[in-house]
Amino acid sequence: MSEKFNLKGYGINPKEVIRNVSPAQLYKLAIQYEPDAEITSSGALALKSGTKTGRSPKDKRIIERPESVNDIWWGNVNIKMDEHTFDINKQRALDYFNTRTRIYVVDGYAGWDPKYQIKVRVICTRPYHALFMHNMLIRPTQEQLATFGEPDYVIFNGGEFPANSFTSHMNSRTSVDLCFERKEFVILGTEYAGEMKKGVFTVMNYIMPKIGVMSMHCSANMGDEGDVSLFFGLSGTGKTTLSADPDRKLIGDDEHCWSDNGIFNIEGGCYAKAIDLSAEKEPEIFNAIKFGTVLENVVLDPATSEVDYTNKSITENTRAAYPIEYIPNAQIPCLGGHPNNVIFLTADAYGVLPPVSKLSPEQSMYHFISGYTAKVAGTEMGVDEPQATFSACFGAAFMVWHPSKYAELLAEKIKKHNTKVWLVNTGWISGGYGVGSRIKLKYTRAIIHAIHNGTLDKVPTIKDELFGFEIPTSCPEVPSELLIPSNTWADKAAYEKQAKHLAEQFVKNFTKFEAGSSAEIIGAGPKV
Repeated sequence: MSEKFNLKGYGINPKEVIRNVSPAQLYKLAIQYEPDAEITSSGALALKSGTKTGRSPKDKRIIERPESVNDIWWGNVNIKMDEHTFDINKQRALDYFNTRTRIYVVDGYAGWDPKYQIKVRVICTRPYHALFMHNMLIRPTQEQLATFGEPDYVIFNGGEFPANSFTSHMNSRTSVDLCFERKEFVILGTEYAGEMKKGVFTVMNYIMPKIGVMSMHCSANMGDEGDVSLFFGLSGTGKTTLSADPDRKLIGDDEHCWSDNGIFNIEGGCYAKAIDLSAEKEPEIFNAIKFGTVLENVVLDPATSEVDYTNKSITENTRAAYPIEYIPNAQIPCLGGHPNNVIFLTADAYGVLPPVSKLSPEQSMYHFISGYTAKVAGTEMGVDEPQATFSACFGAAFMVWHPSKYAELLAEKIKKHNTKVWLVNTGWISGGYGVGSRIKLKYTRAIIHAIHNGTLDKVPTIKDELFGFEIPTSCPEVPSELLIPSNTWADKAAYEKQAKHLAEQFVKNFTKFEAGSSAEIIGAGPKV
């Protein structure tokens, strides 16, 4: 704690400013001042995020300014707000800070490559939020902290206090507002810590492409020979499971950039889903939940303080936030060379996409912009049809530019560095949901292994006439008959019908991106 440090320059004057203290001190403060703080049997700090147990994307706003107005892909993801309303919300946060006895400050970095690193300051009112961002930002040394100076971006987290829902542009009493020109981020009406993490990612998604650096919502790992793989995928596709490989080093689990120097992780920690977590299924994550880890919205046994990871009574979105060095095979510093392989993961519930296929650069851009997976419909009686889900760049909620900008950056880099791109289906084979079965994890792991050791790049392929990608005809430890989807369906006419249906959904979804996409990208889609 620094007695000289103050927040007067922001108009914040509490009795006490607590800056960059140790996790142990934040534990003490949380137990003293957070009414729901508990220490689990493994030593983690468990807290509740209040009424909001996930992000509030409909309440996110970006300030419309002349300097950036033509850069931003405005719409349902990037919703406009005027600067006057931003000033009202910021002042509301500052006024709330000034009613508090103590304010917490976390200064840290985003981006492991010093050339592209930015300084981030978090100003908040809960020890929980301070410990969370201590884990998620790259932690400065004492020497770096002493010379930290002014930050590049400031997060004003007044989330305990609501926005005024009668203010212009407000949908609710929650507002998450970002101004790129002022380099300020204001949070009101939500205590969900993930808003801060994704706020930093949104900033990087704006400023990095501006200087030719590709920002990505993906995990990354590295083999003993320095070969790097990136894993893109929406929820439920296996991104975390498949990148957490005991035989490879983890560069990061969620957010990365690809520069002329190679890959770097944006974050200093991991933010893992904790629902149904077990030592058997995900030992690295399970064992990372110890002293210093923040657990959100989990339920503890009152007698033993053991976490019931199966309990969904608060939310299914239970989370664990811990420093990346808590993973035994983490690559520290979190840097790697140019990727040898990019892997797009999809859980296709239609049973149409092959377990693995190889994409051309143009197809890579098309599938990257599409960001496809499929989810099985809910558990209502009679509802058993799969539902296609598309999320641009496998992370539409955090993209600032038009998706084609990220896709073109990706294409430029994979061409320059001769990176192979693969589409891996972790979903259904031998029929869609309700008829076929989900591909066995051991087969998917064998496919990933064959990608990593180069075997899959050397086997013969056949072209899928509808989707256009190349399908390997053999893979070690995977039955060859499973690799060609049409051969696994008993009813060939049903396969053709389902394949055409999925292809049409791809084409329909892509119409909203055509205005900003080249003819080559558009032409790489299915031939319906």
